Amino acid sequence: MRIGFFLPQIGPAADVDAIAKVAKRAEELKYDSLWVTERLLYPTNPKTSYYGGPLPEPYKRVFDPLETLTFAAALTSRVALGTSVLDIPFYNPILLARQLTTLDVLSAGRLKVGFGLGWSQDEHDATGASMKIRGKRADEFISVLKTIWTTDPAEFHGKFFQLPKSIIQPKPVQKPHPPIYLAAFSPGAMKRTAKMADGWMPVGMTVDQLKATSTQLRSMAKDAGRNPADLKTIVRYNLSITPQPQGKDRALFSGTLTQIKDDIASVKAYGPDELILDPTFSPDTQNGQSFLRNMEEIRKLL
Repeated sequence: MRIGFFLPQIGPAADVDAIAKVAKRAEELKYDSLWVTERLLYPTNPKTSYYGGPLPEPYKRVFDPLETLTFAAALTSRVALGTSVLDIPFYNPILLARQLTTLDVLSAGRLKVGFGLGWSQDEHDATGASMKIRGKRADEFISVLKTIWTTDPAEFHGKFFQLPKSIIQPKPVQKPHPPIYLAAFSPGAMKRTAKMADGWMPVGMTVDQLKATSTQLRSMAKDAGRNPADLKTIVRYNLSITPQPQGKDRALFSGTLTQIKDDIASVKAYGPDELILDPTFSPDTQNGQSFLRNMEEIRKLL
């Protein structure tokens, strides 16, 4: 199982010095990957709650995900660079294809692309995106990316996107294209993952939920005429290291280092291809030094 860690891209720890230090140290510690996420704005009167509660305070300070990864790419040479996740409704696929290609080329083929559909009505409103059509639009969006990345001249004519027959260079270093992972939970999103993606990127699930949902996903992939084994799984958890043990109802990767070591073992036994941890929301992660400390403590457990 590969292991990845988030960059301090969001919240009070997010600054240039911290991003640079964490990126360099992650490579020294032989982490397999570094990750960023998407958050566009922090509405003061949100239309949509955050999983039934208020938006986390770290969302008030956010560096752009792709610019952050490009900066990290220039400071490293080996570690993979991933998005978990970019929200498809906010982007134009033709412009994004160029951005992602550029990052893959500049990083010598180290890019992993995670996508989601977003959940914030405020962010959809701000970008002129519709939550009602986002699923159908996502199907075309992924098809446009693959068309640009794998054909030359590239051409696409759909309901939402039009690409006249065009030469679009360069192409990504990775062939046929950088791997695409989808954060999927709803039936429609799971079907899209099974049919179109290179992998699945669940967030915060229990091991039992992972097992049940991955079984369903493999069945969908088989029905779509694909080899289920070709779908990779990258699981993501928020990390919160505490001095005192947490109770039996604690979330995975919240607790003492001993509890978190047990969590790593249980997730590893499930069998994902990669585990990525994000300490952004941990109460003890308020600066770059605490980010580094968390990253180093986790590495000792592996």
